[in-house]
Amino acid sequence: MEKRSFRKSKRSFRRRLPPIQSGDRIDYRNMSLISRFISEQGKLLSRRVNRLTLKQQRLITIAIKQARILSLLPFININNDKQFERSESTAKANGLRIRNK
Repeated sequence: MEKRSFRKSKRSFRRRLPPIQSGDRIDYRNMSLISRFISEQGKLLSRRVNRLTLKQQRLITIAIKQARILSLLPFININNDKQFERSESTAKANGLRIRNK
């Protein structure tokens, strides 16, 4: 007979606090709560990353969209301007004129 060795997975069992406590209201005015679910680029984080239920993720998404429409949150992160600036080499390659200041 073969002897099989069964190993338990070495996954760490660390209990984390849920991202939304029972007393927290998911509302567009609760900026401290909403800002936890937005990435540095200003994108919504996925449910798997947030560790939220489907209902909570839907409510967070609606609250973020309402806050953006009411100008409480930006649609994009302005601090990350480099990706939106057009470099001179890109402009020349596309045949665009560059204005000298």
